[in-house]
Amino acid sequence: MTLTVPDPAPVLAPYEWEKEPALVITVTGLPAAQGSKAYKGHRTDRATGRRKPILVEQSKRVTPWRNRVTQAAVNALFVKHALRYGGRPAGRPEPLRGPIRIDVAFTMHKPVGAPKRRRTYPAVSPDLDKIQRATFDALTDAKAWEDDGRVIQVTAIKAYPGEHPDALPEPGAIIRLYTLPGATT
Repeated sequence: MTLTVPDPAPVLAPYEWEKEPALVITVTGLPAAQGSKAYKGHRTDRATGRRKPILVEQSKRVTPWRNRVTQAAVNALFVKHALRYGGRPAGRPEPLRGPIRIDVAFTMHKPVGAPKRRRTYPAVSPDLDKIQRATFDALTDAKAWEDDGRVIQVTAIKAYPGEHPDALPEPGAIIRLYTLPGATT
């Protein structure tokens, strides 16, 4: 009896992203985590007559952070739009289409008690994934992309001011969005 081994699956090349970001967004302000909701009672839905729970974001910092990201993204989209068309034509800029890669560096507030003469790392709350969630939802609200489901690759870091090449001098974030040329969705 002879066993035949199937040919291995072909190894595909890594994604070949555009060299320059399609959009660069700089946001100032303290990054906030979007996550847990607090129960605030029930209400009756007028359309269905069913009782529904009222859930509210627990963190008071999420809304200001999302508003800042949304505004910064809208501004960056309009600047890109104006540069592309040599002025400010009527209409709203188009969101990025197709697969997207996002590189984001969150600059966190360095604690007062942290060492001043050696590098420290923000390996504390808020969670990186929850900060990303708030930021991605804000980018969706700003129409920077059609939906955060378009993101197929993410690189994210948390850093303190001056302790990483992408860290801002104050709390905030620098967000770079890349597109994949020739890709269809």
